[in-house]
Amino acid sequence: MKAIIVEDEFLAQQELSWMIQQHSRIQIEACFDDGLEVLKYLQNHPIDVIFLDINIPSLDGMLLAQNISKFAHKPFIVFITAWKEHAVEAFELEAFDYILKPYHEARIVTMLNKLEASWQHPAPGSAVPSRNAPQTVNLMKDERIIVTDINDIYYVEAHEKLTFVYTRREAYVMSMTISEFCSRLPEPEFFRCHRSYCVNLSKIREIEPWFNNTYILKLRDMDFQVPVSRSKVKEFRQLMRL
Repeated sequence: MKAIIVEDEFLAQQELSWMIQQHSRIQIEACFDDGLEVLKYLQNHPIDVIFLDINIPSLDGMLLAQNISKFAHKPFIVFITAWKEHAVEAFELEAFDYILKPYHEARIVTMLNKLEASWQHPAPGSAVPSRNAPQTVNLMKDERIIVTDINDIYYVEAHEKLTFVYTRREAYVMSMTISEFCSRLPEPEFFRCHRSYCVNLSKIREIEPWFNNTYILKLRDMDFQVPVSRSKVKEFRQLMRL
């Protein structure tokens, strides 16, 4: 992976560079302390990941990330900042991670491991890694961005304008509609089985007939049961070869 660091504090830039070199195979191609210089550089230099401070001259990190989010081939963005209040905005820009200063080496190592895994591991059935089929999704917990393996999600539930996302041990509340969140999940692994539910098909352990010729889905490792609406039965039967 090719990376750049955008950080106007020289010591912080050097510290992060050292940790990346020590704990990953990521190549640092350049370091910058100015947002506009980064935009100029990216016009002619394809980059896989950007470690981006928010408080930088000329063009702050958030505006820079907004510009980068419009690229046809978007690099991963890892925010590195002392300002935790920008976490939600970073999530909306689909940042890969959000690291608070001062750096904690264990936190950096965890992020680097996930970053390399997301880059290297292909989607199931793919011959090569694909940036168009991400293997992680960003979830919010206590103003932190939790980079979560997509296959760890069991089901998703709508609550008006909020969406609850359930893994085996955690529940996350997302400030978006279920339609918006589900658009970030790969098909056909995830199926919108009901107006209020989306389910990970690989987590189904039992399909039980229900009233009006519909189904109720029992999931692995969970007591909760997910309904299949009548309007989705035909599509569900085709997906599951019933």
